Amino acid sequence: MALPELFEEKMKQLLGEEYALYRESFFQKRVYGLRVNTLKVSPEEFEKICPFPIRPIPWIENGYYYNGDVDKPAKHPYYFAGLYYLQEPSAMTPANLLPIEPGDKVLDVCAAPGGKSTELAAKLKGHGLLVSNDISNSRAKALLKNMELFGVTNALIMSEDPQKLVNRFYEYFDKILIDAPCSGEGMFRKEPAVIKSWLEHGNQFYANLQRQITEAALKMLKPGGMLLYSTCTFSPQENEATIMHMMQVCPELEIMPVKRYEGFGPGMPQMVNGPEELKECVRIWPHRMQGEGHFLALLRKGKPQERVILPKRTGKRNPQIEKQTELMEFLDGLNMDLDYSRIEIRGEKVMLRPECDCDCQGLRIMRSGLLLGECKKARFEPSQAFAMALKKEQYRKVIDFPVSDERVIRYLKGETLQVEDLVSRKEKGWFLICVDGYPLGFAKGNGAMLKNKYLAGWRWQ
Repeated sequence: MALPELFEEKMKQLLGEEYALYRESFFQKRVYGLRVNTLKVSPEEFEKICPFPIRPIPWIENGYYYNGDVDKPAKHPYYFAGLYYLQEPSAMTPANLLPIEPGDKVLDVCAAPGGKSTELAAKLKGHGLLVSNDISNSRAKALLKNMELFGVTNALIMSEDPQKLVNRFYEYFDKILIDAPCSGEGMFRKEPAVIKSWLEHGNQFYANLQRQITEAALKMLKPGGMLLYSTCTFSPQENEATIMHMMQVCPELEIMPVKRYEGFGPGMPQMVNGPEELKECVRIWPHRMQGEGHFLALLRKGKPQERVILPKRTGKRNPQIEKQTELMEFLDGLNMDLDYSRIEIRGEKVMLRPECDCDCQGLRIMRSGLLLGECKKARFEPSQAFAMALKKEQYRKVIDFPVSDERVIRYLKGETLQVEDLVSRKEKGWFLICVDGYPLGFAKGNGAMLKNKYLAGWRWQ
């Protein structure tokens, strides 16, 4: 592969004698990865049911390599059940290393298409708040789908300029992740088309953008809170120099040590005339590890604060939803703990609000919490997102197909199903459709026939 001459010169300065090994990596097969959704299945359970060969990624507890010749892993029913996310192995590292605790308030600044947000949500385990934001409205739509596919219930999904969030979320977040837009030098092997963008913009364009984003994020980080900054580029201008800028803007910042895996390289302060502590940053090189190029740094804003766990607030049921008889019958029939005080009806939509105490009026919000369904006159129709957030044992009417049953694919295609072998002709109403115990969506039963309610935009193509 031909690389820009200027890029090669810069890489030779960075790597010295190792440059030849780096250049050789372009002739090696790229690696493929998936990350298990621990909101739905444990890594150990997934290993038992995975339909194709996988092997663990050593530095990611729920990450696995799979062979590039696996036939369409994004077309398997387990993918439609939200059991795993296809993600480049090095790109799993930032969300893995940000120390999330259930109950934290977390911000993912540049979140689309959702690879890192879905992992942050899994680490929150349904407690606390995740604000997933991406300035691009079109990319934020993909983010929304992936968050709903993963069964995330406690997220606020937005499409805003980070600068506009500062006044609403000043010193609000315990943890922030910035997977910053960058020149993408670490992706040249995987995606050669990125080279065109590199030639068009160069490093300084992205460095300026990164400084704007990080300055806004630092204002939203609590004193004592932690921020993880990452890029998929090798450029010191976009990496160590950006960290130095952040530390100048916020003098109380300190770089925190992270758990290191054999092959993780240190930061390179000598390339930016920076302090020795920049060596605590992590560089992932594709010729040293089975992954693409990446950079990351974990920072803390001053001394850690005493963690205050507020008691879970529950209030009275919203009188608005009490009037919806079919909705209440559906919710009361669930085997799960729902905070009815956070359920509200907006137009026809029934929402379970996240635990967010900030004023978000006027901001571009794609989804606030979990869409439970829609009330159409007196009828209630549960949503695809609600199905993905449920577990099989939480719903009373379940049809659980083995993955080998041809009706699984027919359901994912939106077809009507005959289920006289599984359902009594007397049984009617909403059924949760599962594959091997993992929910896929809802269907409306009428005797032994199921009217398909799988979301049209998600269907098997």
